[in-house]
Amino acid sequence: MNDKLREVLQAPVTGKGDLIPLLQKAQEAEGYVSEEAIYAIAEKLRIPASEVFGVLSFYAQFRLRPMGKHNVKICRGTACHVRGSPLIVTAVESELKLGGGEDTTSDGLFTVEKIACFGACSLAPVMVVNGRTYGNLSPDKARRLIRKIAEEEHV
Repeated sequence: MNDKLREVLQAPVTGKGDLIPLLQKAQEAEGYVSEEAIYAIAEKLRIPASEVFGVLSFYAQFRLRPMGKHNVKICRGTACHVRGSPLIVTAVESELKLGGGEDTTSDGLFTVEKIACFGACSLAPVMVVNGRTYGNLSPDKARRLIRKIAEEEHV
């Protein structure tokens, strides 16, 4: 168990009501909620691991796998959808060779998330990479951006 997770588990708890805060802290410490964290939290709260997993799978905020180094968020809100975000998703996933429901590349460099709305409709379609917003995208622009970041990683 890593030190950050061990520290999270040292916090006093009063009962099952502490489950979500513990999961949030575990994810903050590890970047996702590991299998080790699931079992440790279940033991600490004296509940079945299946109950912990049930909560994890219910809330979209929790991740069960590590995030990539570069976080790519693609808006799929109405304005972005109408202006081509499905094509952006296809282009980015194709460029990163993601398929079958995968969201993180095998080398751990990129994680792609589809977001309901960024509130940047005037820039549609929108993609946010590592916190920086890119608007008025085309599939080719999105591919070039991903390719540039990947090339910088391999220099």
